[in-house]
Amino acid sequence: MSNDTCPHDVVEDVPENWRARVRQIGPGIMAAATGVGAGDLVATMVAGSRYGYTLLWAVILGTVFKLALGEAVGRWHLASGRTLLAGWRTLGRWVLVYFGAYAVVWGFVYGATAMSASGLPLNALVPGLSVRYWAIICGVLGFVLVWFGRYTVIEKIMTVFVAIMFVTVVGTAVLVTPNLLDASKGLVPRLPDGSLIYALGLIGGVGGTITMAAYGYWSLAKGWRSSRWLPMLRLDNAVGYVTTGVFVVAMLIVGSELLLHQEIVTGDEGLLMLGDRLAEDYGHWARIPFLIGFFAVSFTSLIGVWNGVSLLFSDWWRTWRLPANTEEDIDDYERRAGERSPVFRAYLVWLTFPPMALLFLDRPFQLTVTYGLLGALFMPFLAGTLLVLLNSRRMPSVDRSRWVSNTLLTVCLVLFAYLAVDQIVGLFG
Repeated sequence: MSNDTCPHDVVEDVPENWRARVRQIGPGIMAAATGVGAGDLVATMVAGSRYGYTLLWAVILGTVFKLALGEAVGRWHLASGRTLLAGWRTLGRWVLVYFGAYAVVWGFVYGATAMSASGLPLNALVPGLSVRYWAIICGVLGFVLVWFGRYTVIEKIMTVFVAIMFVTVVGTAVLVTPNLLDASKGLVPRLPDGSLIYALGLIGGVGGTITMAAYGYWSLAKGWRSSRWLPMLRLDNAVGYVTTGVFVVAMLIVGSELLLHQEIVTGDEGLLMLGDRLAEDYGHWARIPFLIGFFAVSFTSLIGVWNGVSLLFSDWWRTWRLPANTEEDIDDYERRAGERSPVFRAYLVWLTFPPMALLFLDRPFQLTVTYGLLGALFMPFLAGTLLVLLNSRRMPSVDRSRWVSNTLLTVCLVLFAYLAVDQIVGLFG
């Protein structure tokens, strides 16, 4: 197999000790950095401002559920010898129709959202250039990084940004001096009046989007093959989602200590409001590192989506074109899809340039409704299909889901289905 058709090196030696395993950690960091966006931090901050530490338990529970989903996605890739899209293909062509429609609409709207979120903190730092043009610069920069950068380069860039996120976001939580006694009380599940939808949102929103489905593709890009890598994958997945949980807990602390009982602007602008409040309380110096962290949070989501969802789409095109009853494996994926495939690059263009039109226009109503509808259905779709695939004959019996995984995936399915119904009702209400 030539280097042109197989861009990723297979790592033959599975690490046996902790030091070697730590050096292999990477896809989980990609998932953590991509999954936590500015919107997730604002939602958590709003929950903290309304209910203090009371919903801390929901953040912890959400981290556990995402650990289960991430492990399930990765286990399918390593143990079945097929990609996730190939697994979905076995469930019926309707699955590919749904995912293809979702990826096209979602990518168009999310492209503009990700660029705007990255442009906001840069505009606050350097107001001489408008948010719109900072957003375009971020989109083009992400495009260039993903177009020319191999997975190993993207992973290193993301790791640096995660370190920046850790110092700034967690540093902000330390700066506001958390009340550890009140925080410990938040570990006991309670639901104050009106808090149910916030609690469910925190449980369902800890770093969870379409990018969860990209985790298995990043593990393949890392060179992991076969179920021998499952212990490594589980460690990597745990590091990623514990990191995610730390970021979200940090923002709950900030909301609880700095903004309790205050009205917060929803959307990414809420983080700008927090930056202004930090400047008022601690001096202008406190605002600058926070805005840098805000940019790191937003831009890592952009890079991760530009890479991860483009991988998903290139594999979708490959599986869509496979003849009926064709058996395929990971080698077929690497020959026909991946970072150097024309479809990967075409979807990367789709994510970057057409959405720039939305930076100059309000989102069309019908597009917004379609985006919300398809997006609401994705997480229950992911949990439900994983339940079926991981308990099927397509998986080796030794690697099929056991009761813990099945229980967590079932709860995820019910939770995400409820949130989907609530969101859909809100769209048409």
